[in-house]
Amino acid sequence: MFFLILLRAILTSQASLALENLALRQQVAVLKRSVPRPRIRLSDRIFWVALRRLWTDWRMSLLVVQPSTVVRWHRRGWQLFWRWRSRGKPGRPSISLEERELIRRLSLENRLWGAPRIQQELEHIGFQVAKSTIERYMVRHRGPPSGTWRAFLENHASEILVCDFFLVPTATFKTLIGFVVMELDRRRIVACDVTSNPTAEWAAMVVQRAVAAARGRRCYLIRDRDDIYGDEFKAVMRVLGLRQMVSAYHSPLQNAHAERVIGTVRRECLDHVIVLGESHARRILNKYVGYYDAERAHQSLKGDAPEPRRAFGKDDGRVIATSHLGGLHHSYRRAA
Repeated sequence: MFFLILLRAILTSQASLALENLALRQQVAVLKRSVPRPRIRLSDRIFWVALRRLWTDWRMSLLVVQPSTVVRWHRRGWQLFWRWRSRGKPGRPSISLEERELIRRLSLENRLWGAPRIQQELEHIGFQVAKSTIERYMVRHRGPPSGTWRAFLENHASEILVCDFFLVPTATFKTLIGFVVMELDRRRIVACDVTSNPTAEWAAMVVQRAVAAARGRRCYLIRDRDDIYGDEFKAVMRVLGLRQMVSAYHSPLQNAHAERVIGTVRRECLDHVIVLGESHARRILNKYVGYYDAERAHQSLKGDAPEPRRAFGKDDGRVIATSHLGGLHHSYRRAA
């Protein structure tokens, strides 16, 4: 046995002997740490992984753990290294917030568009986004594709009239009933009247005046379920060729445009005057309707009035103000 060890020492290179001596010393240091079972530290694992790369006969000198354990340490280190090199979210890079909001906007504004159509539109304005990414961020609409009510009303607004009743308190604590009829497309009030004794015939007469004053053919009339719309009113509507679109119970938003114009009349006119009687109320409302149709700017019309106004430039002359309703409102234009 001694001769075999001596022969091996003669035939082994000096570098191999040094590595073997280093391996044995390292294991002795590990065995001295604790009894009965030594604790393997991270530094020990790194040592044997490095030694495995440098010395082919490392298995012969390994006594503390199995060689397969060292191989497992090496594979675990390889995984940690490449996980560090590949840190960050996997897959393709995420798109910017601007692109995500744009995808949501296109899908909300165009209910009939799918992911391929949105992708083509994005490419047209300079954004290269994958179809799968668009499908991830686009808004999912329930039910079959359908346009919005806003688009439907805009496409049919030129044929629609809206109407509704409102209350007018007087100085003598009585109540007058007002009735307003408006064109939906240009928000123009085509008829507005008040009475102390509202009837179906009176309401039908106001609608008749509205149809005569309306521009273009009107086919529909949006109204609520007030009891005043009786058989006489319905008969006149059939003669006028108006199809009545009746809102549901307790659903004022289904006639929102009429509700909105009545609120405007109250805030900008009736809330600032004391009505003395029926004739006074009619005169005040006629003046306000004239201002409303010809001069008042509307957000839905991009700042224009129901009856289009002329746009002036800076060099068109001095600014002239015209008062309405005793100075409650003013309109402005330029004169040379």
